[in-house]
Amino acid sequence: MATWHQRVLLAAALAGTSLASFAEDVDPVILPEVERREITPAAIDSEDFEVGAFAGILSIEDFSSEVVYGVRGAWHVTEDFFFEASYGTSEGDLTSYEKLSGGAPLFDDADRDYTYYNLAVGWNIMPGEIFLWDDIALKSDLYLIGGAGSTDFLGDNWFTATIGIGYRVLLNDSFAWRIDVRDHIYDRDAFGTDETVNNIEWSTGLTFFF
Repeated sequence: MATWHQRVLLAAALAGTSLASFAEDVDPVILPEVERREITPAAIDSEDFEVGAFAGILSIEDFSSEVVYGVRGAWHVTEDFFFEASYGTSEGDLTSYEKLSGGAPLFDDADRDYTYYNLAVGWNIMPGEIFLWDDIALKSDLYLIGGAGSTDFLGDNWFTATIGIGYRVLLNDSFAWRIDVRDHIYDRDAFGTDETVNNIEWSTGLTFFF
């Protein structure tokens, strides 16, 4: 019995010696040294109001595509929703019929002045960031917008619904660049029959947060 115990203890001692020798031969674990980058994204100023100007192209149904420009002001109620007021102006050219017929114009030049205003609600559906360089990130928002207002065109005022989509990039803590596509929809009877028209507007502009 004593001999059996001695054999067990001797085997355990030999195993311990082998493990110690193996541990000495194994290289120590090397921890990777990863350098962390410090990225400072642009942040909207602490105020919630945004104002700015825009310019673009307005496609006036039955007329032509003309330059449009105006101003916008917004109140950001939360990070997701904002209220916006817009005013824009353009000028319609000759209708397709007037160009083809060569006859007398159907409307006076003063009636071709196109102005609109509306109040809308915007929803930031995809807030995110744009990485320009390794250490510069710009805050961005993809938003939907919809509202109602009035359009003064062809000597009359037309109740107008406006829907659209836009993209905002914050260039720094105060200034933002925006791109918008909007449809101004209203019913008119300027040509003797009631019809619903869609006037598509593409615009871009700069805004200021304060």
